Amino acid sequence: MDVLSLSRLQFAMTAGFHFIFVPLTLGLSLLVAFMESRYVFTGNPLYLRMTRFWGRLFLINFALGLVTGLTLEFQFGMNWAAYSRFVGDIFGSPLAIEATAAFFLESVFIGLWIFGRNRLSPRMHAFAIWMVALGTNLSALWILLANGWMQHPVGFVLRNSRAEMVDFMALFTSGYGWLKFLHTVTAGYVTAAFFVLGVSAWHILKGKELPFFKASFRIAAVFGLLSSLAVFGIGDFHGAEVGRVQPAKLAAMEALWDTQSSVPLYLLLVPDEKNERNSVEAVGIPGLVSLLAYRDIRAEIKGLKDFPKEDRPPVLETFLGFRLMVGLGSLFILLAAGALYLSFRNRLESYPRFLWLMLLCIPLPYLAGQAGWIVAEMGRQPWIVYGLLRTKDAVSPNIATGQVMFSLIGLGLLYTLLGLVGLYLMIFHAGKGPDPEPSATLPIAAAEKQEV
Repeated sequence: MDVLSLSRLQFAMTAGFHFIFVPLTLGLSLLVAFMESRYVFTGNPLYLRMTRFWGRLFLINFALGLVTGLTLEFQFGMNWAAYSRFVGDIFGSPLAIEATAAFFLESVFIGLWIFGRNRLSPRMHAFAIWMVALGTNLSALWILLANGWMQHPVGFVLRNSRAEMVDFMALFTSGYGWLKFLHTVTAGYVTAAFFVLGVSAWHILKGKELPFFKASFRIAAVFGLLSSLAVFGIGDFHGAEVGRVQPAKLAAMEALWDTQSSVPLYLLLVPDEKNERNSVEAVGIPGLVSLLAYRDIRAEIKGLKDFPKEDRPPVLETFLGFRLMVGLGSLFILLAAGALYLSFRNRLESYPRFLWLMLLCIPLPYLAGQAGWIVAEMGRQPWIVYGLLRTKDAVSPNIATGQVMFSLIGLGLLYTLLGLVGLYLMIFHAGKGPDPEPSATLPIAAAEKQEV
């Protein structure tokens, strides 16, 4: 393998591994903040125990996400120097804001939340975790706005073989960037909801701490259904935006080789890129792709054959990744609705198979998220900056194959170790359950009189 292939493999490995932890951080921070707020407003110690139990799992996940994210930045200078030079003027602003505002915000307040449990009043302690949740989601906003610029460059001029920013507001108000952000963070909320549902289902099956885990299950079911519906709705708008600014990606998502009108949606195809055809076809839903992409059932969609071969994205991976993402997204709506129904009817123990299903579904939102990024990033190929800079031209010019191989193996071993440690800690603390109920809990009114 050459330097380009190894560099792409390394970045895919590190980015994919890092993104295992990001979605749970985004969603679980909100759930923990909601639980602690419920404790503040009701004084019910059950919610305090929920805050501490789910907060512990949040902190483990947060720490692993922080560690695994550091290596991504180093690769820009080591493996992708030409890319860094090209986009440096553009990325400087959003990534600087992310580091100095969003990341600083969550870092400061997560310290206050961890060490201020017995030093802050309940209200201020709850405020701290809300600031962590805000900072976490703001961090995602700036990173995804930068990624959105790579997908749809705006507000720049080309000067001295570099992209230079001339309109920051064009980047900040990019419809593509905001849709990517909303689609990604709501998918993270789904991940957190199904994580809480799965862990709660396990303890309900074991008959342990039933009031605690039934309450957690109900909160997660509401959150999961709302988030799943939001992902689906935002994804519809995002798909239309892809059709507008990345027509080659849209054609690859549907394995559409020939330009045609009233394009049907096929659930089963086997794309054959070598012969530029589909070897297996199933009955499609007439006109659905045209309707979803352009809001017109008769709209024409440009096929892959109308793009030069060197500008076409990988078809099989993009096609399958899109269907896996959409299929799982639809499943999440049904499962969350079922979980909510059984929870409100107080019939969870009567359906142990459903509880087992919820436990086994914990990995599925992670799989859907990875499939979504495969569609987003592989569907953009061969461009690293769409229409401006090809991936093959973005790699560092003076780096040896052996150097990249060495770092790839080293990072692979490190991430394997981190993954095993993280998996052990999450399973151990999730299976252990919450701390025993305290004999007495300080009343809210009295606690508020303490010094902040």
